[in-house]
Amino acid sequence: MNTDEFEDRLKAMRPRLHRYCARMTGSVVDGEDILQDTLVKALRARAQGDVVENLEGWMFRIAHNTSLDFLRDRSRNTVVPLTEDIETAPMSDADVVAIGFQTFLRLPELQRCAVILKDVLGHSVDEIASIAECSPAAAKSALQRGRVALRQFALAHDDTRLPLMSDAARQEIAAYVHLFRTGDFDAIRAMLADDVKLDLVNRLKWEGRDKIAPYFTRYAEETKWRFALGAVEGRPAMLVFDSGAMEKPAHFVLVDWRKDRIAAIRDFLFAPYALESVDWVRLG
Repeated sequence: MNTDEFEDRLKAMRPRLHRYCARMTGSVVDGEDILQDTLVKALRARAQGDVVENLEGWMFRIAHNTSLDFLRDRSRNTVVPLTEDIETAPMSDADVVAIGFQTFLRLPELQRCAVILKDVLGHSVDEIASIAECSPAAAKSALQRGRVALRQFALAHDDTRLPLMSDAARQEIAAYVHLFRTGDFDAIRAMLADDVKLDLVNRLKWEGRDKIAPYFTRYAEETKWRFALGAVEGRPAMLVFDSGAMEKPAHFVLVDWRKDRIAAIRDFLFAPYALESVDWVRLG
């Protein structure tokens, strides 16, 4: 397999890897960070001469270990009591999609890994054991326990709410959205920091005020999109809707500020997989 073929297979695998990383970390945005780190590690390992026989298993093992490193760095692990080791039925696609990403964080790591790989991505118990580097018996037990626990969580009343953003953060994103709605992209360019970073997720990364100018030109030329103030996983966001389809965003944009300047823009236009089960709310 040459380099181009290798990169094409990684690109095709990206949505499946993101489904895993997002549920392991409890966030579609953090999951994208983990996914990008995973791809970098894979490309670096190949450049160093690693021979890969089972590409999907190898990629998921890298994604698994990268997710665990992320969680441990931020001390975000939580543990639930182990349930009885009984046979349980697989969770349907509808059951899994209905469960919020944060709920998966309530499972211990191996249980979380097993349920996601089996019931979300369709891996076998042996493949789970290989990815998680445990015995098949341990993988099967974790799968059964995780299914029981998730069903219990799904039945329980969930009082979780998206965290409230500060007044300053709300004003910043509201001003950004207003300028998009009115098409005043020159005003937005004037707000950019000299070293502003643009991450057009799954497509390109640019840095510098002059470098990212074409990004706004594309938005200025497109007439089908509608823009709204919102929050994604509690973070201030611009929600972008296709005209005539306002029930769910087509994509979303995150903006980071440094004082009164835009320091970073993260646009998920080319990452539609990130919208699966994401916690979002339209404000105002």
